[in-house]
Amino acid sequence: MGTTGLGMVTIGQAPRADLAADVEPWLGGLERYEHGALDEDVFDGGEGGATRTALAPEPGEPPLVSRLRDGTPVLLGHRALAPRMRDAVARCEADGAAATLLLCTGNFPPVPARRPLLYAEPLVQHGVRALTGEDAVGIVCPLPDQREDVERRWSALLPGRVRAEPGDPYAPDAPAQAAAAARRLAGTGSRWIVLDCIGYTESMRRAAAEAAGRPVLLARALAIRLAAEAARAAASAQAGPHG
Repeated sequence: MGTTGLGMVTIGQAPRADLAADVEPWLGGLERYEHGALDEDVFDGGEGGATRTALAPEPGEPPLVSRLRDGTPVLLGHRALAPRMRDAVARCEADGAAATLLLCTGNFPPVPARRPLLYAEPLVQHGVRALTGEDAVGIVCPLPDQREDVERRWSALLPGRVRAEPGDPYAPDAPAQAAAAARRLAGTGSRWIVLDCIGYTESMRRAAAEAAGRPVLLARALAIRLAAEAARAAASAQAGPHG
C-alpha cells in the first residue's frame, strides 16, 4: 500500500464528527485516516464505569478531556492513554498514512512510529510564538483544573505575559463559554487569544473573536495545516525520485 495521506489520532474515539467540516478545507484534497485512542474501549453499561475509572487522571496529573463517538465528553489521564495512542498510530500507518498527527495539545512522551509522527502541542505552541512575538497572550483551555498547568507550560515558551481562562469546548453552550473566556482575557490585557484544545471549532473561534475584539488563533487549524504540509512532503519523499 502506498503512503499518501495524513493520519489523525484523537485521544477520544473516531470518527470525530465535530472535526469534519473544519478539517476538509485545510487538507486541500489530502486523504485522511482517522483513528481514536479509545476506539477499542467500551463505555456502555457497567463496563463503562470501569473504563472511565481506568482512564481517569492519576492524583496530581493534569486532566485531559476529549469526546466519544456519540459526542459524550470523557476525562482522561496521560499515562492511561499512552499504549492506546501507540496502537492508534499503528492503525493509521497500516491504512497508508505518510505522516500522522496526534490530535491533542496535551504533553505526551514519545510514541513509537515507523513514519513521521507529529504532536499538536509543539506545532501549536511554536506557531503561536512565531505569530505573537512579545505580546501578551491569553489561552482558553477546557477545564478550570487545567488552568495552572496551561499557564505554566505556555509561560515557559512565550516571552510575553500569559493568562489562561477555562471554556469547555464540549459543553452544550461551548461557543458562549469560549466567548466569555476570551472576553475575560482581553479585559486583562491579552493582545492575542489562543483556543488551546482540538475540540474548539471555527464557529467557536468566530464567537471568541467577536466577544474579545482580538485576533483568535485556533489550535486545530494550526496543527492540521502544518501536519498536512508535512504529510505531502513525506509522501513525496517516500515515493522516491521517480514517483
